[in-house]
Amino acid sequence: MAETINDLLKGNRAWVKDIKDKIPDFFEQLEAGQSPKFLWIGCSDSRVPATEITNAVPGSIFVQRNIANMVVHTDSNLLSVVYYAVMVLKVKHIIVCGHYGCGGIQAALSNKRYGFLDNWLVHIKDVYRIHKDELDAFEDDGLRSDRFVELNIQEQVNNLSMVSFIQEQWEKGEFPYIHGWVYSLNNGLIKDLGVTVNDFHHLDEVYQYKKKKDLNEKPKP
Repeated sequence: MAETINDLLKGNRAWVKDIKDKIPDFFEQLEAGQSPKFLWIGCSDSRVPATEITNAVPGSIFVQRNIANMVVHTDSNLLSVVYYAVMVLKVKHIIVCGHYGCGGIQAALSNKRYGFLDNWLVHIKDVYRIHKDELDAFEDDGLRSDRFVELNIQEQVNNLSMVSFIQEQWEKGEFPYIHGWVYSLNNGLIKDLGVTVNDFHHLDEVYQYKKKKDLNEKPKP
């Protein structure tokens, strides 16, 4: 594990040599442009790097990360990344991937103060409020935290489904698919939570935008 800045630079040179030995023209391909099929919305936790845990090469996954893999509709950074991925890169799959043992989830379960971070944790606490009865039924704190991680991913999949330009893309075809995954630090395995969606009909009607053709219809006389 890298301990100093110089370790990171040495690691970079070793990585370049290793990948050029395996794929001599790798960097020429990379320089030519990117056409990833996947957008990864993950946690900022340093132990959950998207390409490493999926054994994918650079250029295959477009990535956005924040504390507890949240989809907040006022987060212009996240929405810009999602917009570029969906509308420009035409990714076919969006993966929301959390992880068990998430510090953001554990902080949101507590009543501790974390300064400026408290403002972000409110969005996670909102998920707890929605699922309070189920989560409060757990006597074991570890099991409660793990289930909170899963429910949070489920809610972020829903939040992505509410994004207007994603719904516009669904009007045109089947993509993108949105998947909810969770990564285990304990064994390194990814679990598919089975919450894959590619339309908005699972949402309450108030979140379902009218199709553009419907908006342009003139009222009948």
